[in-house]
Amino acid sequence: MQYLNCIYYDDDLAVFDKPAKLLSVPSNRPELNDSLAARVARVFPTARIVHRLDWQTSGLIVMAMHLDSLRHLSKQFETRVVDKTYQAVVAGKLPQPQGRITLPLCVDWPNRPKQRIDYRMGRNADTRWKVLEYDGQKSRVELKPVTGRSHQLRLHLKALGTPILGDEWYAPASIHAQSSRMLLHAHILKLYHPKTNAPLEFASPIPF
Repeated sequence: MQYLNCIYYDDDLAVFDKPAKLLSVPSNRPELNDSLAARVARVFPTARIVHRLDWQTSGLIVMAMHLDSLRHLSKQFETRVVDKTYQAVVAGKLPQPQGRITLPLCVDWPNRPKQRIDYRMGRNADTRWKVLEYDGQKSRVELKPVTGRSHQLRLHLKALGTPILGDEWYAPASIHAQSSRMLLHAHILKLYHPKTNAPLEFASPIPF
């Protein structure tokens, strides 16, 4: 596994391609202290995390090089200016070629850090999806999360009846077993430079 894949950096931000099965930030469990943030800190000591990807999800993460940049980038995520595109391979066929799902999510407290769909306590979660390819009993899907809730894409795809291959938490055992990793990848990231406001676009090759 590549130790650290930095695809862009300047004085204000850096963009990394996180492998699957690497935490975004350290865990409070000593055996899980390896993380992208810890690796980055050894090279860019001032870098700060702006957003996260699940441990099993691979792909693009942007980090801020200083506090002013952190504020600017965080605001872009909060106001949904950042455009994120993922790809996933799921079991089965989606109900139509493209669509939108808006099921609310909240923490599943007895089973943390899992999340659950909850119409009473959940926060709004909004995902747009498009089928790219059907392959027998599998589908390749493009996903655009409008909101950024924890495990949003995983739960929304499960709710559509098409869980992600390799998802150990939300897919049935037979579907989890079809891949040694979860087939979800943060493929494209579009945002604005925190100092110049110039539009930036980054892409990471799909590894599956």
